[in-house]
Amino acid sequence: MKILVVGTGAREHAICQALHEEADLYSLMSNQNPGIARISQFKIGSEMDIQGVKKYALDSKVDMAVIGPEAPLEHGIVDALQEAGIPCVGPTQEAAKIETDKAFMRNLFVKHKVPGSIAFGVFDNVRDAEDFIDDFGKDVVVKPVGLTGGKGVKIVGEHLKNLTDAKSYAKDIIDNKIGGHASVVIEERLVGEEFTVQALVDGENLVPMPAVQDHPHAFEGDQGPITGGMGSYSETNGLLPFLDQKSYDASVEVMEKTVKAVKNEVGPYKGVLYGQFMLCSDGPRLVEYNARFGDPEAMNVLPILETSLLGLFQGVIDGNIKKAKFKPEATVCKYLVPNGYPDSGKAGQLVHVDEEKIEAEGGMVFYAAVNQRNNEVLTTSSRALAVVTTANDLQDAEERCERATKHVHGDLYHRSDVGTKQLIEKRIQHMIEIKK
Repeated sequence: MKILVVGTGAREHAICQALHEEADLYSLMSNQNPGIARISQFKIGSEMDIQGVKKYALDSKVDMAVIGPEAPLEHGIVDALQEAGIPCVGPTQEAAKIETDKAFMRNLFVKHKVPGSIAFGVFDNVRDAEDFIDDFGKDVVVKPVGLTGGKGVKIVGEHLKNLTDAKSYAKDIIDNKIGGHASVVIEERLVGEEFTVQALVDGENLVPMPAVQDHPHAFEGDQGPITGGMGSYSETNGLLPFLDQKSYDASVEVMEKTVKAVKNEVGPYKGVLYGQFMLCSDGPRLVEYNARFGDPEAMNVLPILETSLLGLFQGVIDGNIKKAKFKPEATVCKYLVPNGYPDSGKAGQLVHVDEEKIEAEGGMVFYAAVNQRNNEVLTTSSRALAVVTTANDLQDAEERCERATKHVHGDLYHRSDVGTKQLIEKRIQHMIEIKK
């Protein structure tokens, strides 16, 4: 079978790695990702050139397309490919609004009475947004309605000093159309621990994957600006140290009801659904959805997947997806990023990766926002690559991962605390205090 994977980063590298022994891979990517390039036939081009992607898919006579990033989904890449007779793992433009339009997602929860919702307001008028913040009177989260690559969310108490700053940022979003829309979503600030659950969806049924905790802050100790994700971990039992089975099941129920609501509203949702949750004192609440695999979270779940990913993808397309089986192993993923990221990472810097030594530590490399030229790997201004390890327990996986990062050389930094015992104990204690 010929499969086209659309996308350039580590998420797409992880997808390709999980598929390459089962299928003939084709890739459409904006930069030459060295990991994807060596296991696929590829073309360099823009993922946003919908007609160009369609032409490449038709010329290559692919049997299926897997859409990695969110931006092409927003612009209807699945609709275009399906019209050309190419089935896709990815939602249609309307169904993808679960991620690409935060107002759509929040209103969907209200209309269809999906559990796990929160207090919110959507505004395209600065005065109305300011009045909502004043009337609410508590800490809020301010988000652009559209896509911002995981970097547009600002929280009072972290990135915003007070409600005055929140009003100023809301005005900035509306006035400057941050995220592509002159509108803003203002939500209550949730207190708890964040986690994610990814699932494959065939339009009716949902197959959930192990829970993962991401680390979105740029610096150790959860300090600094929000990034696309600096690393993540998962546990051997598919849960997390602060997340029990009851809370996990409640999160999956929210996702199941969301899938039904989307079908009733705009038609079947097919592809990957990523739920970002906050575990609060009264249970999990939905922070937001992504309409594709998470990055870095895909790199936690795909290396431990025992079930055929090709078979699962075929089930998504055919509408008869079956359960997935995962190895009972812990995983740790640590991103190495250019110094200055996310504000001023330097592009064009040489990166040396000793993959043999990383593999000797039980690790693997997933290349992200880099470019291979003349057998050299060069940075862009975004995340460069991720090192991932698996082991029978989390501490071993973390220690292996940290040792493996030493075999990557360049003007890079990473969060060495991702997955560490100290940081996890801090999160457990945080949940104990919240539930008092």
